[in-house]
Amino acid sequence: MKKIYLLVCISLLLFCIASCGSKNETANMDSKIRNNSEQLLNISLQEPFAEKPVLLTSVGQSADVEMVKQLLTRANIEFTMNALATKDDIKDNKTLVLAIGGSSKGLGAAGIDANQEIDRINNLITSAKSAGLSIIALHIGGEARRGELSDKFIAPSFENADYAIVVSNGDKDGFMQQLARNKSMPLALVNGMTDVMEPLEKAFK
Repeated sequence: MKKIYLLVCISLLLFCIASCGSKNETANMDSKIRNNSEQLLNISLQEPFAEKPVLLTSVGQSADVEMVKQLLTRANIEFTMNALATKDDIKDNKTLVLAIGGSSKGLGAAGIDANQEIDRINNLITSAKSAGLSIIALHIGGEARRGELSDKFIAPSFENADYAIVVSNGDKDGFMQQLARNKSMPLALVNGMTDVMEPLEKAFK
């Protein structure tokens, strides 16, 4: 009986040690995630960098470009909008603003598919960078603008942007935060579309 009792006690002790270890590992993992998030969020915009006028285009042909248009108008930022802009539309513009969000309906109405849209954006970005334009990426559609289609357009936009503004519930998986972290790009995470105005205005000289 004593041996059985001893074995039970040892088993309970080992179980407690394993449980504590698991809890500590989970706590350490949570701490790392919090630290990484804090580190990223501290990569804030230090000073205005963008100049006017602005060329606004869609990346994915969603209605979000119209919302960004309204934000630029309210902020009194001079701009030209062309949802299907090409290098010929750069002209004397100083900043390229990308309104990111895929819409199969919008692509269909424009008569293009996702691959053609990506090619257009890559060519436009290449020409804009060669012309010395600053690039601002906006993902303001939240969770509704995530998914297989929209995600195709996020990476090429973020990888070439100088600054990004994101409505936070569209980045619950941290995808856009990680893209920004990879290149130490300033990123403004905001609670909703009404909060986009302030970081957008701060970007312009």
